[in-house]
Amino acid sequence: MARLLRNDQMGPYRIDPADFPKDGKAIWVCGCGLSANMPYCDKAHNACRQVEQPGRLYTYDPKTRQVVKDEPDPGAI
Repeated sequence: MARLLRNDQMGPYRIDPADFPKDGKAIWVCGCGLSANMPYCDKAHNACRQVEQPGRLYTYDPKTRQVVKDEPDPGAI
């Protein structure tokens, strides 16, 4: 499943070691691109798992994080 996102960030997200929890718990960084709390995961990927299908290209609204376009993925193998 491909996902088309527009990201206004002009550089990398810095995760400073001082921000790591002292309790030893893991930090999850967003991999789907839909988190409202970038760079951290906010479980927005759960919506991807419920909606997206292989071989499709999904475009999401940047504010609502809802699918606004669903079409065959021309880059799918």
